[in-house]
Amino acid sequence: VQLQASGGGLVQTGESLRLTCVASGSTSLLNAMGWYRQAPGKQRELVAAIRGGGLLNYADSVKGRFIISRDNTKTTVWLQMNSLQPEDTAVYYCAAAETAPRDTDGYYYRVYGMDYYGKGTQVTVSS
Repeated sequence: VQLQASGGGLVQTGESLRLTCVASGSTSLLNAMGWYRQAPGKQRELVAAIRGGGLLNYADSVKGRFIISRDNTKTTVWLQMNSLQPEDTAVYYCAAAETAPRDTDGYYYRVYGMDYYGKGTQVTVSS
């Protein structure tokens, strides 16, 4: 599975950005796609995930501001980021998983990650 992300950039506080990720290759076994981010000096964290059945998981820090969605083929995922804050500055990575955990709160993907990652795209929010 290959993942290609795009849409990062430099914005000011309060502005919006939309990230796009397109999956290719053996995508029929994928159960979830999502976005992670890593800021300098910090660990990677799950930002949002969407599973095959439509279950959504968000990091507490982005709830109400970010929206994850996908197309009907389940191979393209978007992350709409609104009301961006300087603390959202990070490299954002698209991810995909064949693993289908039983939890519904995002614990597995948050702790263990997903199976595939794309190259990151930089998001910088200036104050």
